[in-house]
Amino acid sequence: LARLGARSFGLRFEAEEERVLEAIVGAAAALAERSHGALIVLARETPLDPLAETGTRLDAEVSRDLLETIFQPRTALHDGAVILRGTRLVAAGCILPLAHDEALAREFGTRHRAAIGVTRDTDAVAVVISEESCRISLAVGGQLVKNLDAAALREMLVLYTAGEGGK
Repeated sequence: LARLGARSFGLRFEAEEERVLEAIVGAAAALAERSHGALIVLARETPLDPLAETGTRLDAEVSRDLLETIFQPRTALHDGAVILRGTRLVAAGCILPLAHDEALAREFGTRHRAAIGVTRDTDAVAVVISEESCRISLAVGGQLVKNLDAAALREMLVLYTAGEGGK
């Protein structure tokens, strides 16, 4: 019974991770299609509490609708980043450290430089949607992978977040 319980708990948690993954990918695709910029940071091992404190604490269940609503232009929280931890949206409207390289400043806007900066300083993964180009990018380890479609974003998120278990 103990093994059966452990297995069913693991399956349930994996289903929750899958639900969150689909919410992120679906929201990113919809936001890009509408030219709405966004920055979604997925915490991994490194605590992002100091960054979350710069925004509005939400502690909400991650959903596609919530992500799309937060990043509607001219709303109070759309200009900052959202920080996710496991299956929870911890905070929105968060201010992140910017990467200050001269070359980056010429090539990228604030959202992209913030995604690069937070992933240089932590082990987080960041999804960026550009309102200018309507393209989706993923930042990992201070590097940016640009021009992703929904399928490629999903694949990369699975690669970089699988087994995190909301740590």
